[in-house]
Amino acid sequence: MDSALTLIGLPIALGVIMLGLGLGLTIADFRRVGQHPRAAVIALVCQVLVLPALCFALVLAFDLAPELAVGMMLLAASPGGTTANLYSHLFGGHVALNITLTAINSVLAVVTLPILVNLSAAYFLPDGRSIGLQFDKVVQVFAIVLVPVALGMLIRARLPHVAERLNRPVRVLSVIVLVAVIAGAVLGERENIADYFVSVGLAVLAFNLLSLAIGYGVPRLAGVDRSAATAAGFEIGIHNSTLAITIALSPALLNSTQMAIPGAVYGIVMFFTAAAFGLLVTRVGSRSAPALTP
Repeated sequence: MDSALTLIGLPIALGVIMLGLGLGLTIADFRRVGQHPRAAVIALVCQVLVLPALCFALVLAFDLAPELAVGMMLLAASPGGTTANLYSHLFGGHVALNITLTAINSVLAVVTLPILVNLSAAYFLPDGRSIGLQFDKVVQVFAIVLVPVALGMLIRARLPHVAERLNRPVRVLSVIVLVAVIAGAVLGERENIADYFVSVGLAVLAFNLLSLAIGYGVPRLAGVDRSAATAAGFEIGIHNSTLAITIALSPALLNSTQMAIPGAVYGIVMFFTAAAFGLLVTRVGSRSAPALTP
């Protein structure tokens, strides 16, 4: 799980994909998010408050081992991953909202992640451990998300015809890269997948499915349009498992392979559940694309 694919290859691949996302964005997209904050506020409340409570309930319900329980809470505390932006792009979500939420969540995680994981460690572990603030990891998330997106937006602003020509090929390339990452992740962990899924698979699957459902359902119930709700569903339902795995495995932090298992399993499961979720909301959702509800 700490292979080059997981810790280096995936962030680089997603950074390239984010360049493509930037080709389809303008400053006006972000202004619309700021002018209609309901979807963003609902998503952030779900991410910061609802999901940790949900994860804690699932950990108790599945009676997980202490290290796995802390690993699950670490996963819940991790901000949305950049993969959410890609899926939102592919299935008609409001990508600017995704990027905005990822950026805000990454900043909040500097404080919320250590607090939540420290409390979880104190509760589940007899010799509770602590972790430091992950400023370097937050910088990585910003670099992966904002730098290539900004470059893509710059190309669109300065060379709109080039951006238009690149948009479709890059979208196709995004799918190819995503499939390659999934295949590489599965092949790289083929000897350990069975043990991982036996130990924590059901809890991870339940958490992932409920996160997707809450992320989409709560905004829709609050009157948010389908595009924004889809973005919120992916942002809340797809956590940054790479960050969770890195924190768990780092000798300077948790230094625990057991705590990395939930993130490793989640990193595989989420690709398939997110694709199924995207197909579902695309098929049953409204065909119209109204503006974000204020």
